[in-house]
Amino acid sequence: MTNTTSYNGWTNYATWRVQLEIFDGMDLAEWNLDRFDIFELADWLKEYAGEVIEQTSTPGLARDYALAFLADVNWAELARTMHDEQEELDV
Repeated sequence: MTNTTSYNGWTNYATWRVQLEIFDGMDLAEWNLDRFDIFELADWLKEYAGEVIEQTSTPGLARDYALAFLADVNWAELARTMHDEQEELDV
């Protein structure tokens, strides 16, 4: 059986929400990330999102849930979408 769950055009709610709350409007060239391939970018996005949560919250249950939420994010989808959007800007 194929998983057809999606949210606002994204794989799932977690992917959409992280894109909206953390990465919406991020310019890859401004961050010098436009040179990364999809896999490197996906790894960077995952690490960055974790750092944002760590730096903007206090230790405890809420932080633990926020960090666990990241496990559901489709990092490759985020990276591919951001990469494609950057290519459109560069044309």
